[in-house]
Amino acid sequence: MPLDEAERRKTWDKSKLPSRHVTVGPDRAPHRSYYYAMGLTAEDIARPFVGVATCWNEAAPCNTALGRQAQVVKRGVKAAGGTPREFTTITVTDGIAMGHAGMKSSLVSREVIADSVELTMRGHCYDAMVGLAGCDKSLPGMMMAMVRLNVPAVFLYGGSILPGRFHGKDVTVQDVFEAVGAHSAGKMSDEDLGELECVACPSDGACGGQFTANTMACVSEAMGIALPGSAGPPAPYESRGQHAEAAGRAVMALVERQLRPRDIVTRKSLENAARVVAASGGSTNAGLHLPAIAHEAGIAFDLHDVAEIFRSTPYLADLKPGGRFVAKDLFEIGGVSVIMRALMDGGYLHGDCMTVTGKTIAENLKDVIFPAEQEVVRPASNPLSPTGGVVGLRGSLAPQGAIVKVAGMAPDKLRFRGPARCFDSEEETFEAVQARNYNEGDVLVIRYEGPRGGPGMREMLSTTAALYGQGMGDKVALITDGRFSGATRGFCIGHVGPEAAVGGPIGLLRDGDIITIDAVAGTIDVELTEADLEARRKDWRPRMHDFQSGALWKYAQTVGDAERGAVTHPGGLAETHVYADI
Repeated sequence: MPLDEAERRKTWDKSKLPSRHVTVGPDRAPHRSYYYAMGLTAEDIARPFVGVATCWNEAAPCNTALGRQAQVVKRGVKAAGGTPREFTTITVTDGIAMGHAGMKSSLVSREVIADSVELTMRGHCYDAMVGLAGCDKSLPGMMMAMVRLNVPAVFLYGGSILPGRFHGKDVTVQDVFEAVGAHSAGKMSDEDLGELECVACPSDGACGGQFTANTMACVSEAMGIALPGSAGPPAPYESRGQHAEAAGRAVMALVERQLRPRDIVTRKSLENAARVVAASGGSTNAGLHLPAIAHEAGIAFDLHDVAEIFRSTPYLADLKPGGRFVAKDLFEIGGVSVIMRALMDGGYLHGDCMTVTGKTIAENLKDVIFPAEQEVVRPASNPLSPTGGVVGLRGSLAPQGAIVKVAGMAPDKLRFRGPARCFDSEEETFEAVQARNYNEGDVLVIRYEGPRGGPGMREMLSTTAALYGQGMGDKVALITDGRFSGATRGFCIGHVGPEAAVGGPIGLLRDGDIITIDAVAGTIDVELTEADLEARRKDWRPRMHDFQSGALWKYAQTVGDAERGAVTHPGGLAETHVYADI
C-alpha cells in the first residue's frame, strides 16, 4: 500500500508526547545524533515515535513469524505519519518448557515481558506502541505493558499454527503429549509416536487448539485492544500482513485521538473478555491473566469475579482440547467475531465498550451475521452446555478459589469424590503416573507448585496428557496449587489457593483424605473439620525451595496469590502518575 503523502507530511505537536524529552530543543542534540546515526531524517524525528514490540525468537514456532510481521506493522506506522522503533523481548515457550524445571520460568516470563516492554518504552520515551506476541505468556505480558504504560496501543497476535495430519485426522501438539502416555501404556508403537511428532506442528504459529495463546488472542479482540479479525488468520496466511499494516495505521489514529488502553480496558470490557473465554471453552490460565491485566488499570477483578462470569455464560464453540475443531476452523467461519456475535445476540456482551477502531463493540459487530451452515460455533439459544467451558470452584480445600476446564466433559463427570494421593512436586506425580502407581478413583494432589512455592506455578500438561494417553483421563481427578495447560482436559483443578507454600489447606492433606469436587455447584472440599485442619496446621512447617538466588528467587519474594492474578507489584491503584502523561 503506498504511503499516504498527506499523513507523511503532517506536522505533529509534540508538546504533550513523551518523545519530546528525546527529540525537541537544542539540549536534545546529543539524543538526536543517535537517531541520525540510525538513518532517520529530521522529518522522521519530528514525528511520534511508536514502539513496535515483539517476542520474536527461535525458541518455538509460536514466535518465528513475529519478526516479519513487525516489518509490515512498521510500514503501516510510516504510512500514517509515525516513526516506528522496533524492539524485542523474551518468551518462554510452554511446549518446550513443559514437564521439567524449565516450566518454572513460564509464568515468571509474563512479568519479565511486561517489565521489559515498560522499561524500553520509558527509557526511550516512545509515544505509542504496537505489541506482537505469539506464545502463551507473551500475550498477557504485552497487554499488561500496554495498560500499565497507557500510551495509545494496539495488540497483534502472531497467529495460530496449521493443524498437522496423522492417520487421516487433524492433530495438534496436545495429541503428541497424550501419545506419550499411550506409548508408556503400550498403546502406541515407537514408529507411530515418531511419525506423529514429525507431522503434528507443520508451520509457524502458536498451538492450534483453544489453548492459552488462542484464548488470549480471543481476549484481545473481545476486550477491544486488537483490531477485529486480527486474531483469526493462521500465522502462515498472507492475510496476516493486512492486519499488521492496519495495526500500524490504527495506532497512529489512536495517537491523534489520544485514545488510550485504559479508555478501552474497563470493568465491562473485562467482563466481555471473560464471556468469550467461557463461550469458547478457553484456557483456565485466563483466570490468572484477566485479573493481572485489570490490576494494571487499578480495576478490582479477581478470580471470583471471573468465575462468576464463567458460570453465567453458555459454552458455544466446539474447539479442542474438549471439542472437535482447531483455530483454523474458527477462522474459516468468521473468527472471534462469530463467537461475539452469538454472545451479543444472546444478550451477554456489553456492546457500548470502546475499541481500538474508535468504534464500540456493537458498532464493530454491526455487519457480522452469524453463519448458520457450520458446526464450529453454536448460537446462544442452542449451546453445547448452559454453563461456560471454564468453571470456578471454592470450598474448604480452596478458600481463595480454584479453576477447572469442563469444556467437552460429560455432565455425569462433573462431580468427583475420592481419596487423596499426595505428591510434593510435578516430577513425583509424573513418575507415579508413568509407572501406573495410582488407582482409579484417586484424587492426585500436586502441591508446592504455586507461585511462591514452585516458585513459578508450573503447568502440568505432561502429567495430565499421560493420564489421558493411558485411558485414565476421566477415571481420576487432579488438583494442584500450580496450573494446567490450556491443552489439558479432564477433571484437573488448578490455582488452588492459598497455596501449600503458605500453609494453605492443600499443604495439610494426607493420603486417604476424602476430597469432593462439584463443578456444577462450584465447590471443592476436603472431608475434614476445621479443628482437624487447625491441628495439622500446628504441625506444618514451611519448605525451602531450591531457588535461593536469581530471577526465580526474586519472583518468589514479590509474587501475590493466584486469586488476584499472581501479580508482582501494587498496580494501577498505587500510581501517582502514569507514564503516558510524562
